Amino acid sequence: MGMGFPVGLDLDLLRSFVVIAEEKSFTRAADRVGRTQSAVSLQMQRLEAVLGQTLLLRGKGGNVELNQDGQYLLGRAREILALNDDILKSMRAAPLHGTVRLGIPDELAGRYLSLILEQFARQAPTVEVQVASAASCVLAAQFKAGDHDLVILDRGLEPRQWPATEVWRQRMRWITSDEHGQHLRDPLPLAVSPADCPWRPPWLTECLSRGIATRALEQAGKAFRIANSSSTTAGQFAAVAAGLAVAASMAVWSLPAGLRAVRDNEGLPALPDASYLMLKAREPRQPMTDMLAALISEVFGTDPAAS
Repeated sequence: MGMGFPVGLDLDLLRSFVVIAEEKSFTRAADRVGRTQSAVSLQMQRLEAVLGQTLLLRGKGGNVELNQDGQYLLGRAREILALNDDILKSMRAAPLHGTVRLGIPDELAGRYLSLILEQFARQAPTVEVQVASAASCVLAAQFKAGDHDLVILDRGLEPRQWPATEVWRQRMRWITSDEHGQHLRDPLPLAVSPADCPWRPPWLTECLSRGIATRALEQAGKAFRIANSSSTTAGQFAAVAAGLAVAASMAVWSLPAGLRAVRDNEGLPALPDASYLMLKAREPRQPMTDMLAALISEVFGTDPAAS
């Protein structure tokens, strides 16, 4: 053949050879590959000629067995055909199109959203992520109404009996300002969510964070007064920055300049852990929702602040 290209193996010949090995018969193999028996017989002659080896032992009654070279080729032929099928499948796979709807609390969006969107765009560049960023209680009501494929909520806001994955857990902290030292006042001035918040899900009797803060103070016998109410974390932090109140929050990573978490030795009772849960809709858009959920778990899992 000179110095040209090495001779190639014909995949059609290999496919027929594998079928003959499985059926142990030219007749049955011919039926399976949709050719005549003589055509299949000719294919095997060509394959043996290309390889310069006998592969098949033709026995009595049309029975066909593989010799040692045939056995070796059978394993390798299956590998080649599997690789061929795999390449075709992955190259022909249609790019993922469509939209996936994500609900994420405001305080998490500031820290994580750009990273989540950037990484997801690498995985699924043709999928549009529709993001709703709002207070957790607003997202909970929207989620129950079917507005999101995937949502992150404060634990306690999830609809009852709904499967959920915890993606973040942290102790809640009292937030004060360096300048005003409101945490030292007696009674303690509080910035909390309004008691009659219109966004409170109907399955809850009180605002979660408000209940956590007031109960901790009541149990510690610490006098307090509600100095400010706002339905957003940002609104409560603004009251703290203005010197009106302290707030209870787990969003310690998003404190504006001049605010800080109250230290354990500064006289306020410890607050419990709080966490964020990730929930999928009953019939989410797939496979985009599962892909996005896996990526979000990964992003939170690699952030030391998230645990």
